[in-house]
Amino acid sequence: MTNEVGLTTYQIEIVETMSHIVEVMATDDSSAILQARTMYRKEDVELFYDDLIDTKFNIFDKK
Repeated sequence: MTNEVGLTTYQIEIVETMSHIVEVMATDDSSAILQARTMYRKEDVELFYDDLIDTKFNIFDKK
């Protein structure tokens, strides 16, 4: 969609990727992932601004 002065409206998606390493003890890979996921969901693990490793900007929609 173009407005009266010839400009187009864009929706820009901003995607941030954060990373943090946690250590768990488990009998197998699946159990280790489950433990880490549970810790994250219970907010036992928090990601902070210094855990940011990448930011991408994508055109989501153009009107």
